[in-house]
Amino acid sequence: MSFISLEFPIFLIATFFLYWFATQRSLRLQNVLLIFASYIFYGWWDWRFLSLIILSSAVDYFIGLRLSEANEGKVRRRLLIISLTVNIGILGTFKYYDFFIGSLIHAAASIGVTLHLSTLQLILPVGISFYTFQTLSYSIDIYRGVFQPTRDPIAFFAFVSFFPQLVAGPIERARHLLPQFSLKREFNHDFACDGCRQILWGVAKKVLVADTCAPLVDEIFSTSANQPGEMLILGVFLFAFQIYGDFSGYSDIAIGTAKLFGFQLMTNFRCPYFSRSVAEFWQRWHISLSTWFRDYVYIPLGGSREGRYAHIRNVLVTFTLSGFWHGANWTFVAWGALNGLFFIPLALMGSRRKFSNVAGDGRLFPTGGEAIQICATFVLIMTTWVFFRAENLSHAFSYFSGMLNVEGSSELTIAQTDALFYILCMTVIEWFQRSKEHALDIDRIAPPI
Repeated sequence: MSFISLEFPIFLIATFFLYWFATQRSLRLQNVLLIFASYIFYGWWDWRFLSLIILSSAVDYFIGLRLSEANEGKVRRRLLIISLTVNIGILGTFKYYDFFIGSLIHAAASIGVTLHLSTLQLILPVGISFYTFQTLSYSIDIYRGVFQPTRDPIAFFAFVSFFPQLVAGPIERARHLLPQFSLKREFNHDFACDGCRQILWGVAKKVLVADTCAPLVDEIFSTSANQPGEMLILGVFLFAFQIYGDFSGYSDIAIGTAKLFGFQLMTNFRCPYFSRSVAEFWQRWHISLSTWFRDYVYIPLGGSREGRYAHIRNVLVTFTLSGFWHGANWTFVAWGALNGLFFIPLALMGSRRKFSNVAGDGRLFPTGGEAIQICATFVLIMTTWVFFRAENLSHAFSYFSGMLNVEGSSELTIAQTDALFYILCMTVIEWFQRSKEHALDIDRIAPPI
């Protein structure tokens, strides 16, 4: 089921009333209801894939219990390996098996060798990249001793399958979200109203910005060989806001929906296109994912502790894996690696956390220097989006080449003008609300838990 569908409002209203009126007196019944509602939400696409999320939940629940009981290092490592194998195995089979087989066949053919290997042609389960990372972090944190496992299977299964953030994030850590399933929840009118406003803002970004830009971007990228440079620049500009409207819009809907049920999810986007450096951008873009890779890939690799060259390696590995997480295509690998290359100079100079405040903090407009930094950062990020959107590497490089052939003779269509107008409206509203949790955040509402 999609947030932007006719079924979702009906599903949400029914779940809301059952949650607060039929099961309010029993925390356990509320959690059971959330599990069933989440499975209906997820199974709306394909019921067969419910087996995967149930398997992942069961494995990590029991692994967590055994990790807390085991004292021997070897036993604990074996248990962690089981969790990694099951979760990454499921993710790798469904998302990457065909990609690696296809790449191997193509590489062999390039040197005159024919390989008779067959692909599985598997359908990619919705949200698999999100919930596998969520359950993985649970087992890893218990292994590290930074989190104690729950002995309540109902709470754990509800945590893994929680429908607001199940298919598109934020990727929640167990130590933040899981305890909320064990606390009695009382309906808070102000908190719920704030959630409704955040849902409304997310829908506006998704429908008015992302969905308006999407067909225009598709047309420009699919006919890029015949488009003048200025139209190709417009295409990637529109895509930058299409993907922002999609990702952040879904996150706002997820966070707002969770508030309706008394839960506080982590903020996932903080006006990333107002960033003054690539490093700041990655502190504001898809925060739950970037911090996941920081904590479970970058830091375990050694972070910045083992010298300059190891630091460069760790940054590149982390960003490249992050790119590969987004999709089974070499374009995503290139996108991640390019972001890593942009990030490295800032990391080496120790300025990756230079900006701890928002641009134009305390002022109506940014300073001249900040405006230049914001524009320069946006241009760098926009160039990486070409790889993210291109069909393959050849298409990406030809697209870059075409962007240089600016003729200055193209006129905007009505649809393109409308898209730019919606982008402008969104940008202006978010600028004035850039210090708030979301653009329709009227008052700071403390969570009721």
